[in-house]
Amino acid sequence: MRISITLLFFFFSFLNYAQTDPKLYKIIDDVSSERIKNDITTLAGFGTRHTLSDTISNVRGIGAARRWIKKEFDKISESCGDCLDVFYQKDLVKKGENNRIVKDVWVVNVAAVQRGTKYPNRFIIMSGDIDSRVSDPTDYTSDSPGANDNASGMAGAIEAARVLSKYKFESSIVYLGLSGEEQGLFGGKGFANFAKEKGWDIIGVLNNDMIGNITGVDGVVSNRDFRIFSEPVPPTETERERNRRRFYGGEVDGISRQLARYVHKTTKQYMPEMNPMLIYRLDRFGRGGHHRPFNDAGFAGIRIMEAHENYTQQHQDIRMEDGIEYGDLLKFVNFDYAKKLTAVNAISMASLASAPPPPTNVAIGGIVEPSAKFKWEKADGAVGYKIYWRDTTSPTWDNSRYVGDVSEYTLEGIVIDNYFFGIASVGKDGHESVVVFPSGIFRN
Repeated sequence: MRISITLLFFFFSFLNYAQTDPKLYKIIDDVSSERIKNDITTLAGFGTRHTLSDTISNVRGIGAARRWIKKEFDKISESCGDCLDVFYQKDLVKKGENNRIVKDVWVVNVAAVQRGTKYPNRFIIMSGDIDSRVSDPTDYTSDSPGANDNASGMAGAIEAARVLSKYKFESSIVYLGLSGEEQGLFGGKGFANFAKEKGWDIIGVLNNDMIGNITGVDGVVSNRDFRIFSEPVPPTETERERNRRRFYGGEVDGISRQLARYVHKTTKQYMPEMNPMLIYRLDRFGRGGHHRPFNDAGFAGIRIMEAHENYTQQHQDIRMEDGIEYGDLLKFVNFDYAKKLTAVNAISMASLASAPPPPTNVAIGGIVEPSAKFKWEKADGAVGYKIYWRDTTSPTWDNSRYVGDVSEYTLEGIVIDNYFFGIASVGKDGHESVVVFPSGIFRN
């Protein structure tokens, strides 16, 4: 039986783009729970990292903490041949900005930028928070070790820099320590504005806020579950876009939701022992995190965190009360779990930074027809494209077809009314962009 060259091409193309990247398994193995433990211990040892705390001392307060973080990034950069651009970014926040700002304060962030080899102006950001607090958000002198909230996330960003700086990626990666989170998300707002002023193309923000606790206040203990929070659609959408959603869908397919699905998919592919939980909400009920200012600026951003929180260890004065030990103490942090969630971030960023840009002007057709049709503009560096579709009630992209290096395609026998669709670019090593939900409609 003769097999056409075209069929062989598609067969081997499918095999190529179904493979995993051995480099990502190496990245997982290279993340060290011992280094993360040492970093969390150091950060908790500064006594308090409250945004309004001491900035002069070398051993206590947020000033000492941020200088230590910068030194760590500098050391990492030195070990990789100055591959990181390390700097402070700061904004002055005036007393009375809200009821948690009781005096003028410089909100200072620490950034380490690993520039991409091909797309240096495309950025993936992993952030952790530098600051901590006790029960009273204006108390900037009491001991506030903030071991889990959020020395764990900050240590994760530092460790990711140690591991990923050994590699080169096509897009840029930013390892970021943000301040002012507990006072009103000021650090994230300041850095998002900084990025917009610089004209950065931010393709994803992975905000890590509490990645070290496995024992929940509800009695559940799990070192495998974690949550990915994402908003459904950007707050910057236009009225025209909102109206289109009524007729064509997309209520749960905004850029942040697609980023969340990307992390979910990458985790299930490379770390199947983990249980990523897609939470269809901007953040925990009525609460906020440092991805939100980036969302407000129109960037894709998600929150990655533990699944089972313990509220006796968050925003609490250190004390013993009714037999319960309160306070965000070092002894409550599970460093192996923090390692796992750091690895989740590292492989997600490595995959995204290795992928080509997504297709643009993705349009869909096939109204009152027996097939779904697609058109898009090709992306630089893509060797092909993959069409994804799912049931309208499914949270994940469950079906896909690699269609090669084309700019339009028809899925025969797939009725447009019954599914949601998206398209991703595929690079030469099989890494994919984030899926793009169609923004245009066409009729033949």
